Amino acid sequence: MKVTDQQVEAGQSVYSRRTLNVYDFVVLGISNRLIWRCPTPQLVKHYNQNITANHLDVGVGTGYFLDNCQLPTPPRIALMDLNQNSLVYAAQRIARYHPELYQVNVLEPILIAADKFDSVGVNYLLHCVPGTIETKSVLFDHLQALMNPGAVIFGSTLLHAGISRNWFARRLMRFYNSKGIFSNRQDSLEGLTRALDQRFTDISIQAIGSAAVFSARV
Repeated sequence: MKVTDQQVEAGQSVYSRRTLNVYDFVVLGISNRLIWRCPTPQLVKHYNQNITANHLDVGVGTGYFLDNCQLPTPPRIALMDLNQNSLVYAAQRIARYHPELYQVNVLEPILIAADKFDSVGVNYLLHCVPGTIETKSVLFDHLQALMNPGAVIFGSTLLHAGISRNWFARRLMRFYNSKGIFSNRQDSLEGLTRALDQRFTDISIQAIGSAAVFSARV
């Protein structure tokens, strides 16, 4: 499946400053709890269990999780996203950590001059990336090149198959896919497990509502 520039743009262009201002309330406050049934505190807990003092966050959203998790101090934090609005918004929110900023498309090889990382977060990223779970998983290869030996990659993604979806989740997921905001019609728990197993070790995947919450090591 050939991914077009327009598809990549559609998956990230929704994150305007205006959207980001309401994201925490709508997505993290309402959708996670009532529709996706993966409560935000569960995802904060996942961050607390996996984040290190040398961390790269990819697909940063509003920076909510970095702002609310228990970071080791003093941390080195880097933010990576294709969307400039998200990078600026998240960077301002966690300005106390003086984050490094990288605006890149993770579907392409990542060429940055930076020391490698001990943890990489990819929270709610995969379901916004165009392509099948097999093709979009190339981002794991690109991120793995930025990770130290033994580093952990962790996150969550909303799936279409292999998990539980209520009526609201099915309807909202269909709408988001029709607009290009989501691209997860072919994403399954089995496919995600296979993609991680081909690249990493010490894999953990837990289905919580419509989400798969995962971690793996280099």
